[in-house]
Amino acid sequence: MKIDPSSPADLSVQIASAIRDAIVSGQLIVDQRLPSEAELCAQFEVGRTTVREALKRLAAQSLIRTQRGATGGAFVNRISFEEAYSQQITTSTLLLSMNAVSFETACEARYALERACAPLSAARRSADHLATMRAEIHRQGQPGLTDEAFCASDVAFHRALVDGAGNPVMSYQLASAVEAMQPLMNMITFTARSRERIIALHCQIADALDAQSAPETEAALSELERYTLTLGQDVMAQRAQARAAP
Repeated sequence: MKIDPSSPADLSVQIASAIRDAIVSGQLIVDQRLPSEAELCAQFEVGRTTVREALKRLAAQSLIRTQRGATGGAFVNRISFEEAYSQQITTSTLLLSMNAVSFETACEARYALERACAPLSAARRSADHLATMRAEIHRQGQPGLTDEAFCASDVAFHRALVDGAGNPVMSYQLASAVEAMQPLMNMITFTARSRERIIALHCQIADALDAQSAPETEAALSELERYTLTLGQDVMAQRAQARAAP
């Protein structure tokens, strides 16, 4: 593991990157103890404060964990897909927000990814996944449910659809589609959409998965996409007209 002292990049960032690369390459394996702070200071020829800052960066990424005591120290951590969801969602949300991705682009990406899950979810969904979807449909129909709660239920419904595919890699990749893109899309359409229409389409999706019919699941998702896209375009057009009005 090496760094470049002449580089303008922060030394703690370089050290964190060097250790991260060693973990990714397998040079450092899960549960292996990292060199002590003193050893890292000597290896990288930096002060203890710089090393500690590098270790903090790695811990924030869940790449290492620390233990106290005589046998303590910093150890390579095993990251679960579930633990990595939040980072994926945060990064995707920032990318979408900062780069002003159009509603149409987000809608196209989200539903294309969900439809890709449909065949696997239809074949592999468990009773628990179906129960979660049914419970969220029931929740969505409750009188007095706030827009925020409805949106959260909407996300939970589609999360169950994706997780029903039984593929942790796919669930991780689609965390951005379901839990980053969807809330942003909901913020645009929630004032105009019909809850009854959304619930009806959710029922179609759940019924199709219950029947293990991939084509019917994909068809219902496509119909939901068309409805969502129309809503978004109408809302954006209304906002444009309002801005143009004297």
